[in-house]
Amino acid sequence: MSDNDDKRRSDRESVTLFVEYEGADDLVGDYTENLSSGGTFVATNRRLPIGTQIQLVLSFPGLLEPVAVTGTVRWTRGPTGDGDVVGEGDEAGAGIQFDPGPARDQLAAMIEKIRKRDPKTVSRIFRVLVVEDNKHVATLLHDGLKGSARRDFGNGVSFAVYNAEDGRQAIEILRRDRFDALIVDVYLPVVDGAKVISTARGELALTNLPIIAVSAGGDAARRSALDAGANIFLDKPMRLRQVIETIQKLIISATS
Repeated sequence: MSDNDDKRRSDRESVTLFVEYEGADDLVGDYTENLSSGGTFVATNRRLPIGTQIQLVLSFPGLLEPVAVTGTVRWTRGPTGDGDVVGEGDEAGAGIQFDPGPARDQLAAMIEKIRKRDPKTVSRIFRVLVVEDNKHVATLLHDGLKGSARRDFGNGVSFAVYNAEDGRQAIEILRRDRFDALIVDVYLPVVDGAKVISTARGELALTNLPIIAVSAGGDAARRSALDAGANIFLDKPMRLRQVIETIQKLIISATS
């Protein structure tokens, strides 16, 4: 077997692509428009020659087990293989045709469970906005909460964690999106945390939003946050376990 034959065989080996949707509705919508017809287009810069065997792993926050479906690359666009050159406004990627059989049937059955929000398939999403200008602390909270979901909350809850780096950005996010909890540092650039809290409680009328204020500012920061309307104050440096236990109490309180 020549080197070219080895390369051709290598090019046709199975490839796994992970597709992360923003939420359940996005996956259901894509299934209705594309996946149910037996194929889809996947945007990727990876080189995928025609004939490559593909396993697509579909997921979104709250899906307890990712959905896998197998297929074959039937056409490509851009640097992904031997297809057309990408034009202005076009995405590079590959057209995948799904293999007929049990996997496609299982995908259809799974989509129906997702559409009905079957609790054995889709967990509750607990949306948290973290307002923190210290990127290390923001990353700790983001990764810690998402990583703790199954360990500390079972399969019933998954976390979607969003970040804002200053108070003005946080207020704009709160204007347009709904959250189940707000974790906010008291001392922030542009607009401070106390102003964020008072705006949430007053102008935005988020009277039932659980707000956890955090700061290394001691009693002065505590008074400022609680007077503005925070439910709970945690001193920095805080332990991740404190935050998780506080969120657990909020979830129990919201569901009781």
